[in-house]
Amino acid sequence: MKIVGLTGSIGMGKSTTAAMFRDAGIPVYDADAEVHALYAKGGAAVGPLSERFGDILKDGAVDRAALRAKVVDDPDAMKDLEAIVHPLVGLSQLNFRQKALESGAAFAVLDIPLLYETGGDARCDYVAVVSAPPEIQRDRVLARGEMSEAEFEQIRAKQMSDADKRARADFIISSAFGFDFARAHVQAIIELLNSLDQNDD
Repeated sequence: MKIVGLTGSIGMGKSTTAAMFRDAGIPVYDADAEVHALYAKGGAAVGPLSERFGDILKDGAVDRAALRAKVVDDPDAMKDLEAIVHPLVGLSQLNFRQKALESGAAFAVLDIPLLYETGGDARCDYVAVVSAPPEIQRDRVLARGEMSEAEFEQIRAKQMSDADKRARADFIISSAFGFDFARAHVQAIIELLNSLDQNDD
């Protein structure tokens, strides 16, 4: 079974593209959703994070804003956070891979926002990058009404540039012309990888 890393900067349409793979019957691992599950009431990260950072819980779940305030300007605290959360995410990813393998899938997709930034591409056979021009990216993010332009630029500055991601990618999925156009790219990738799997047989 081959592993395809799916990534893309904020506002590029990565989550929507991941859903296209899922709708086509491809196993998809959602790193963001896994972190949310770890932080939710009863999640495996709740106890260790509460023990390390103190008063960060709300209704039994990790209050992400309170946690962020504890680590944002403290590199040592950020390292402690990563030391707690990353192994738990890694374990969930291994479990996902095992289930996908047992299902007989030709390939599975790892939906990871910071794939290149964290070196996760080393664990993938191929990488697909979802991309759109910067003005479309900005308009999409600001249209959500969840952050200011300054906050958007701050997040974008921490991510590898779209150009660098595209230069390193095996596949580029453009969301610039709407999601029907992107879906055609996704379908072409699925057909190619399925044909490669048959050739391996």
